[in-house]
Amino acid sequence: MSRPAAEPVELARLRGWLRAAKGRRTFEALARRAGAREMPVSACTVRRALDGRLPTLYTVRAFARGTEADEEEGARVCTAAAAAVHPVPVRRPTAYVPGRQITTRAGLATAMEKIRAAAGGPSLRRLADSPAAAGRISRSALHNALTGRRLPGEELLAGFAAACGAGEETARALLAARARILTGPPTPSRAGYPCEIAEEAEARRERDAAVRHWIRDEDELDWYEKQLRDEEEAEHRRTEAWVDDLTDDELQELQQARDAAGAGRGSLRAELAAYTRTASGSGD
Repeated sequence: MSRPAAEPVELARLRGWLRAAKGRRTFEALARRAGAREMPVSACTVRRALDGRLPTLYTVRAFARGTEADEEEGARVCTAAAAAVHPVPVRRPTAYVPGRQITTRAGLATAMEKIRAAAGGPSLRRLADSPAAAGRISRSALHNALTGRRLPGEELLAGFAAACGAGEETARALLAARARILTGPPTPSRAGYPCEIAEEAEARRERDAAVRHWIRDEDELDWYEKQLRDEEEAEHRRTEAWVDDLTDDELQELQQARDAAGAGRGSLRAELAAYTRTASGSGD
């Protein structure tokens, strides 16, 4: 048989205050005096105030008026008892989960800082030494990830999420953001092979230049054509910047992924270098 829950101290204090205020008066006399002082209450109600249950604030005030006790003191004791019997639930802040808009190292670093802040801002040493990290992260690697200098590996991201006490959803979102960064900017057709992305953007640029050679002045372009041109040029610049920003580790990972998928032959590094030279020459 389970033991009853212990009574809150504040409720016992309220019951003691009511008993002390009542003294030797009867409940009927107490109810009559309270009614005469513009707080009508029944004798049954004031009797129940002493049976161990939490009385209402109105009952306590009526009790005080019927016994000529300090009404405001009774209200304070009653409020404290109510807070102990029915505590306000503590709402924990919603855990931060990185969104799908993260496509750069800087964006991933910002997301990691938000997760770290939600965990109370622990130091890099504390994160690296956390038992939850299980030795998967180092302070130097974590510093490079949080400053956006290097793209963190999967083990580091998983260890970081665990050390910060983040949930599975947050850890999966970090890994998905890393995969998007490696994949590069999406295109309607394909987004896994960087040379194909860059070459497709360059081909669209050349086609646009070929069909617009007859236009005498840029002002003759209508708003839709200008919008298309601006979007294509912006995409081309983003692609070039992404290619230039690839690190050796990221190139090696892309090379391995391409070799495994049979998407091309030869050195991906050489193809990217050739594309960069071609793009630079066409822009001069």
